[in-house]
Amino acid sequence: MKIADLGDTRIHYREDGDPQGAPIVFSNSLGTDLRLWDDVLPLLPSGLRIIRYDKRGHGLSSCPPGPYSMGKLVTDTERLLDHLNVRDCVFVGLSIGGMIAQGLAVKRLDQVRGMVLSNTAAKIGTAEMWNDRIAAIKADGIESIADGTMERWFAKPFRATPELELWRNMLIRQPVEGYTACCAAIAGTDFYTPTSGLTLPTLGIVGSEDGATPPDLVRETVDLIKGSNFEIIRGTGHLPCAEKPGEFAALLNKFLKEIGHV
Repeated sequence: MKIADLGDTRIHYREDGDPQGAPIVFSNSLGTDLRLWDDVLPLLPSGLRIIRYDKRGHGLSSCPPGPYSMGKLVTDTERLLDHLNVRDCVFVGLSIGGMIAQGLAVKRLDQVRGMVLSNTAAKIGTAEMWNDRIAAIKADGIESIADGTMERWFAKPFRATPELELWRNMLIRQPVEGYTACCAAIAGTDFYTPTSGLTLPTLGIVGSEDGATPPDLVRETVDLIKGSNFEIIRGTGHLPCAEKPGEFAALLNKFLKEIGHV
């Protein structure tokens, strides 16, 4: 385990693979930590420099008082990659991680040469929806939204397995302050205009049963980027990398080969 001191926050990160390899960076969803990618990593090609991190307010990173802005989350990521001397990475972002990917690509094309936008969008939900969620969690805790979140995160067959408890526990053990502060960041984000100006290689991925960012929403965002590709993983929800890591890795590996990153 490693931690990067960025001044106003400390970010927990992990590196795997070849330290001299082509970098690939993973950014996880709201309510999860870097273990989201555990089952994908062993399926990646050898020779990559694999970087994962917990955004502020999540996992083992510090949890400054909220609310956070998306700009702050993007800057955290930018500074972490500068700290690690990362350039020309492929950035894989899921949900809020995909929003961070879009913001980072607009700001620092020297850091990002390609991106995978998984189960995300340029704008997710409405400010009213997120503010209602923040209020509910502050009143009754994350536990109060856990069952509904599991329904959005996973397709019905997965919800019947014992593994569901792992993900439910991961969600409810995130700091309330960090979770709600990141909800506020999503509530204030609309990347339609800046994302529409991007031209870097992009792969969009979504689960067919995603209740948080449905396929049409994800496709709408991915289609903003010239030359992008879009794929649906059938029978999965909001976290296809957890439900069907083999299918997710296959799409990711194909993309890495197509753009010459492996």
